Amino acid sequence: MTELLLIARLGGRRIAFPAEKVEAVVELEGITPAPCSAAHVAGLAALRSRVLTVIDGLAALDLGRTEPAAARDAVVVPCEGHTYALIVEEVADVVPADAGISSLGAPVGAGWDRVALGTIEAGGELFLLVDPWLLIAGPAAAAA
Repeated sequence: MTELLLIARLGGRRIAFPAEKVEAVVELEGITPAPCSAAHVAGLAALRSRVLTVIDGLAALDLGRTEPAAARDAVVVPCEGHTYALIVEEVADVVPADAGISSLGAPVGAGWDRVALGTIEAGGELFLLVDPWLLIAGPAAAAA
C-alpha cells in the first residue's frame, strides 16, 4: 500500500506529515491562552466538544512565534491519549508518496533536525518528512 502524506507549509518550508498520524485538518478561530504552559503551547481550542492543546509550530521548532490572526490552519494529531492541534502556515493537499523515506544525509537547520524523519518524494517534489509527535514535544525535548 502506498503511504499517504499531508503536505503543509511551516517556517516557509513545504513539509510532509505521515497521513496515518493525522486525525483532521481544521481552521482554528479561537485560542484561549493556557497560563504556565510550555513556551511552544499557544493555548487551548475547542473542536467538536473536545478540548485541543494548540501547539505553535514555529515555537515548537524554536523559530519564533506565529503571528496572532483571526483564523489559523492546524493539523489535528492524537498523541498518548490527548489531542493536539499543530498550527501551520498552510495545509496544501494529501498525496501518495512516490518512494520510501530517504535519510537526510546532512543537517537541515535549527529545530528541523530534531523533528525530521528524512526526505520523501511525492508528485515529483522532494519534501522534508516531519514527525508531528516530535513537534508536540517541543524544543525542550532536544535537551532531555
